[in-house]
Amino acid sequence: MLIVMHPRCSPEAVAAVEARIRSLGFTPHAIAGEGRTAIGVTGNQSAIDPLPFLAMNGVADAVRVTQPFKLVSREMKDTNTVVMVGDVAIGGGTPCIIAGPCSVESREQILAAAHAVKASGAQLLRGGAYKPRTSPYEFQGLREDGLKLLALAREQTGLGIVTEVKDTESLPLVAEYADMLQVGARNMQNFSLLERVGEQRKPVLLKRGPSAMLRELLMAAEYIVSRGNPNVVLCERGIRTFETASRNTLDINAVPILKSLTHLPVLVDPSHGMGIRKHVPAVARAGIAAGADGLIIEVHPDPDRALSDGAQSLTPEQFAALMKQVRGLSEVLRAG
Repeated sequence: MLIVMHPRCSPEAVAAVEARIRSLGFTPHAIAGEGRTAIGVTGNQSAIDPLPFLAMNGVADAVRVTQPFKLVSREMKDTNTVVMVGDVAIGGGTPCIIAGPCSVESREQILAAAHAVKASGAQLLRGGAYKPRTSPYEFQGLREDGLKLLALAREQTGLGIVTEVKDTESLPLVAEYADMLQVGARNMQNFSLLERVGEQRKPVLLKRGPSAMLRELLMAAEYIVSRGNPNVVLCERGIRTFETASRNTLDINAVPILKSLTHLPVLVDPSHGMGIRKHVPAVARAGIAAGADGLIIEVHPDPDRALSDGAQSLTPEQFAALMKQVRGLSEVLRAG
């Protein structure tokens, strides 16, 4: 249920409604809106009678929310959420570009990548310090040393850091360094991790699992938001289908559908969605055309020598060319 308060209601009226919600054994969630206060209600297993709330001082309306993902639903909040990573806005109307290598490999590599993507217009730097890999024998990341190198790259370029958190054990350390926590596709339904990330207040980039339905992605986001962290950005990164010509099948359909179901920002990951370097720019442009709030792209100064995901990583020159295309496409879409 969403309880809508009158625009000029008193703080005492809002507190009284929240107290009434708690007395019923449910949890109130204040929701910021333009010119109004709204309170979302979670924890109920069946419909709540709206009449007692409608009789309370300051209440304008009480609306039932039909979606199971209540807090992230557009039924709960119709206006788009803008997630701030430092001074970078995601969801504010201008595409946000996150770029960098799959893994932090060395001081020289991450600094070269950071300076290159910064020069081409990326707003945030991606790079994995902890890398969950399919094989235990593949490169697992530099861990804390990788986080320190990311911090050095931030110091030199001013780019905020987006890096993956692998598990609850490493979360506190990663959170010390990261400006945005990435929950990878393999961890989309790691509910213990989602809850712990929700207790943080840092922005979260939540990637769709390779076999996850959109409803499951939204319910995963609900885990984070219900723990008090509203700063969630969804990421479509391709799903597993019967097709073998590409690494995954980038679900462009997901972008407009998610935008209609949730107020959270939506990014597209064309690198994992395609997995083939020369085709990444095409699906990146498709993501922007479909209405995505930005892109997360793998860029490596020497992709053919990369320790992970080199086949899908753009060169700095390819990334610079793509950024020009994205800017041009965004201007056309805004004008249209």
